[in-house]
Amino acid sequence: FNSLNHDMTLAEFKFIWYMEYSHRMWGRVVGLAYILPAAYFWHRGWLSRPLKGRVLALCGLVCFQGLLGWYMVKSGLEEKPDSHDIPRVSQYRLAAHLGSALVLYSASLWTGLSLLLPQHKLPETHQLLRLKQYAHGTTALIFLTALSGAFVAGLDAGLVYNSFPKMGERWIPDDLLAFSPVLRNIFENPTTVQFDHRILGIASVTAVTALYLFSRKIPLPRRTRMAVTSLLAVACMQ
Repeated sequence: FNSLNHDMTLAEFKFIWYMEYSHRMWGRVVGLAYILPAAYFWHRGWLSRPLKGRVLALCGLVCFQGLLGWYMVKSGLEEKPDSHDIPRVSQYRLAAHLGSALVLYSASLWTGLSLLLPQHKLPETHQLLRLKQYAHGTTALIFLTALSGAFVAGLDAGLVYNSFPKMGERWIPDDLLAFSPVLRNIFENPTTVQFDHRILGIASVTAVTALYLFSRKIPLPRRTRMAVTSLLAVACMQ
């Protein structure tokens, strides 16, 4: 209010406050949803030794996620000598918070599916190995695209250009490498951050489409085909 939003009403502040409060309380509920059942299953002896290690890692990651969230919000309350007029959290901490959440979600989903659905025993053909490698590469590309979105959000980079596929009147903006040293542009220049996010997004959709087309040439179980098709559908919707 003192730095930027001088005309904010109490009702508008309460809306933001309740969003933040709900997010924190929901995070604590998620933590309890991990830790309490884990302790119960552990006590009853229902967890195998490998699963105990995985459960400990997941519970630790939940706690780490909460710590990262506090560390991120803390950066938004610190005085910054170069941007007194725009209170915002660090884009680096925001990306770390989002990245750890994606890792936690993916690991939880993978663990759950591993227990619920038995793994298919397929012959390790050359095509199948290539499909696995390509799927892992596509996963890494999607993860990187999501992290780049955190930098877009943290820098309000989405406000710089609102036209597509060109950025303004140009394919490559003039201020793409305005910061020095050059590497700083990737993480701190709003124009470069938005440009990179666009390129990564297009690359992700292209990679998912290629993965789908390649999978059509290989005899796969019905469940795997459904997963690949769903992946393409979600990528197009995203």
